[in-house]
Amino acid sequence: MSNSLKIRTGLVLGCLILALVSLGPTLFGSDLPDWWRKTFDPIHLGLDLQGGMHLVLGVDVDKAVESRLDTIVDQSEDLLREKDVIFKRIDRSSGERIIVTVYDEEAGEQADTIMAENFPNLEAMTLTAEGAYIQKNYRLSDNEIEAVREYAVRQALETLRNRVDQFGVSEPTLQRQEGNRILIQLPGVKDPQRAIDLLGKTARLEFKMVMEDANPQDAIAGNLPAGGQLLYERRVDPRSGAVSESPLVVEDKTVLTGDLLSNAQVRIDTRFNDPYVAIDFNSVGAKRFDQITGANVGKRMAIVLDDTVYSAPVIRERISGGSAQVSGSFTEQEATDLAIVLRAGSLPAPVDILENRTVGPSLGQDSIDQGMRSVMIGFVLVVFAMLIYYKFSGLVANTVLMLNLVFIMAMLSIFGATLTLPGIAGIVLTVGMAVDANVLIFERIREELRLGRTPRAALEAGFEKAKLTIIDANVTTLIAALVLFQFGTGPVKGFAVTLSVGIISSLFTAVVVSRLIFDLYLSRSKVDRLSI
Repeated sequence: MSNSLKIRTGLVLGCLILALVSLGPTLFGSDLPDWWRKTFDPIHLGLDLQGGMHLVLGVDVDKAVESRLDTIVDQSEDLLREKDVIFKRIDRSSGERIIVTVYDEEAGEQADTIMAENFPNLEAMTLTAEGAYIQKNYRLSDNEIEAVREYAVRQALETLRNRVDQFGVSEPTLQRQEGNRILIQLPGVKDPQRAIDLLGKTARLEFKMVMEDANPQDAIAGNLPAGGQLLYERRVDPRSGAVSESPLVVEDKTVLTGDLLSNAQVRIDTRFNDPYVAIDFNSVGAKRFDQITGANVGKRMAIVLDDTVYSAPVIRERISGGSAQVSGSFTEQEATDLAIVLRAGSLPAPVDILENRTVGPSLGQDSIDQGMRSVMIGFVLVVFAMLIYYKFSGLVANTVLMLNLVFIMAMLSIFGATLTLPGIAGIVLTVGMAVDANVLIFERIREELRLGRTPRAALEAGFEKAKLTIIDANVTTLIAALVLFQFGTGPVKGFAVTLSVGIISSLFTAVVVSRLIFDLYLSRSKVDRLSI
């Protein structure tokens, strides 16, 4: 046996062993050792095969517009004070307007100038208020409102995608639908309620100063101090685990937001063995946090998540370094989920669950059975056709075809791809392509035999003449599959994955494995006639 033949044999055997080892977790599951199952994942099944969750979320774009107006109110208040403009108050009306109440025309003109310079998308109008005051009314332009709504949906889609990626779901589907709707499919989700809680949480993290002099009971009765906001602090009984809420009055103004976070990780309190979420700010947030804590030593700062106070510790000293923690007697899973949503970022607007369906595995199992049945029927028909028409060479082609299927499934496992129903269709297609490659080779060999060449010479000439044609056809199809993968979504992408993998495997088995089997056959015996 020549060195070339030995190298090719070793290569094919090595690939086959690797393929069988990688398919172990798929074939035998929990019967294998832990190290084996940790090294190679079983083949993942898509939503159409293993079941899971189907969600349609609606983004509350009107809330996004309101949030944009609230931001402008806060910014404009600071700008007017910086320019020494005397005004009574700045409010957001129930509509899409901002109202600046001033005392005279001069202040009104100053307000118009400042608002026009800093917020060019606001349209101004002047109305006379009751008494001697003047109201300057500003509204967002129609184009700006549409832009805010569009951005809210796009940003919500990106945030949800980040959350799903950290949630650990294989091959999820996230697509924007008509209007403000987002489709989410999560294959194999075992805890649907946790997924809903994780995806539906706005995760708006805010830091606000506590108004120590304010009486929460008076605030509940309606006597809320100016610039104050009534929230409820979440408290968990360490013994019973019961959750209660107590009123707390905080400043309406947010001193710091979660937009300035750089990381969020779960930590364990060594004193009480309770999990908490450690957060780190970016450079801007760290500087801001240092300034806030330095200016408010001895005061309480409320850590607010989605309008719920999780803790309100006293600032003992200036905190440098940009680190803080969110505690609240969390379970480990609650802390983990909170860290996930904080890392992924807050949603620009609340989302509502418009459709929630749990897809059971029974339909998926039917699809698997039907798909496997189609693969087996096609495989058996191809096997008989090749044996009848090409005899011994047909046996070689059938052997290569079986190896091709093994390699395809192994590559799906190694690369962590997800098998879907369209993916099964892609495998069926590659079966035909693999056979087609062998047919091209065999027909070229037959032509060479008709010319009177010896079996070995005909074999070499046939493979050489057919190789370029096979490579050209497969590469062209591979380019189309890659385009489908790049621009397709959901089922189209699943089809593209298996088609790409199948093309690579078919090319390898047709050019390398088929040739190897024939060479081994010719090297061990003197062949006067090739059965083809």
